[in-house]
Amino acid sequence: QVQLVESGGGLVQAGGSLRLSCAASGIILSISDMGWYRQAPGKQRELVAASTSAGSTNYASSVKGRFTISRDYAKNALYLQMNSLKPEDTAVYYCNLLVPIDALWGQGTQVTVSS
Repeated sequence: QVQLVESGGGLVQAGGSLRLSCAASGIILSISDMGWYRQAPGKQRELVAASTSAGSTNYASSVKGRFTISRDYAKNALYLQMNSLKPEDTAVYYCNLLVPIDALWGQGTQVTVSS
């Protein structure tokens, strides 16, 4: 079964940090271009961080310098380290391929940043 499961969200004060995890099954992350997405209430889902199988990364301007995407090939997992969190980072966070597959959208993990 092909599945992505996100975890690690929570409630944090502005300026705090969280580390999100994405556990993959049925997908070999080392050969996949992956991304972290988020969807805030009333807004469209957006890509915030990308990681290619070639090793390059890219970030939305709103998170650049604060978020870091990484992989653990042994665990077949994707991570998002989020530092200096702001209230506007509040959203449900998801992982998926860079060309997302509808069937792989999971439940996501809620991140709430209080001011």
